[in-house]
Amino acid sequence: MEDLISIIIPVYNTHQYLEACINSVNNQTYANVEVIVVDDGSNQKTKNKIQELSTKIDVLLTQENSGQSTARNLGIENAKGNYIVVLDSDDYFESTFCEKALKKIKQNNEVKIVTCRANIIFNNKIKDIFIPKGGDLSKMIIKNTAMGSCMFKRKDWQYVTGYDEKMRKGFEDWEFYIRLLKNGGYVFVIDEVLFNYRRHTLSTTTKANKIKYDLLKYIYLKHEDLYKLYFKDLVDFLLNKIELEEAQKIKIYNKIDYKIGSFILKPLRFIKK
Repeated sequence: MEDLISIIIPVYNTHQYLEACINSVNNQTYANVEVIVVDDGSNQKTKNKIQELSTKIDVLLTQENSGQSTARNLGIENAKGNYIVVLDSDDYFESTFCEKALKKIKQNNEVKIVTCRANIIFNNKIKDIFIPKGGDLSKMIIKNTAMGSCMFKRKDWQYVTGYDEKMRKGFEDWEFYIRLLKNGGYVFVIDEVLFNYRRHTLSTTTKANKIKYDLLKYIYLKHEDLYKLYFKDLVDFLLNKIELEEAQKIKIYNKIDYKIGSFILKPLRFIKK
C-alpha cells in the first residue's frame, strides 16, 4: 500500500483563501493523503467556510486560539501518516508537490525536510519567485532555508518534540527546522515552483518582521550552544547584513530627490530647532 501523507492545515480567519488551499491538496497527483484542518479559534465567517468544505476534509479539529505552533502540533498528533505536510491556510500547493516531495524524502535518509521554489503572491498577482537555499544545519542556523509549508517525517517531529508552542508570533518554523537538523540531515529544495505563498499585511510573516529582533533573540538564546559552534558564520552574516544596509542608506542619501527634499526642509528644521 502507498505511504499515507497527512496534510495539516491550521486555520485562523482565512475564509477568503481556504477553498483554494483545500482544493490544492485534494487535487494532488499523489492520492493517498488525509486532510487535517485545525480551526484555531476562527471567526464565524471562517467556521462557515470550513463547514461548507467539510466533504473535502478528513479530520476537523478545533481549539481556542492558541497559535500556529499549537495547531500544527495538534494536527500532527492526530495524523495517521508517516509523512507530514504542513500548509498555511492562505497558501496553496501545485498538484505535484506531494508526489515529488515524497519521492525525494524516501530516496535518501539524510533528507529531513523537502521544500521547493515558491511564487510570492501579493494582491492576487505573482510578484516574485522565491528560491529557498536548502542545505544542512550550518546554513539553517544562520537563516531559514526552507518555506514554512513543507514535508518532513512524523518520527522526526516526535523526536524533537514538535513545534515550540511558546512561539506564537512567528519564526516558529525556522526554530523547528533548527532542531530537526541538529543531529544531521539537510533540506532538499525541489527545483520547481510548486508552492504559492501569499504575502499580505495580516500574514504571520509580516507581523513577525515587525518584532523580528525579539524573535531572533529568543532563537539565539535558546540555541546558544549551536550558535557558539557556528559563531564565525553568524558574525560574518551579521556584519555583511550591516554593510549592505549601510550601502543602501548611502545610495538613498545620494539620490537627487533626497537631496532636494533635504534642501527644502532645511529652513523648516532650523525654525523648529
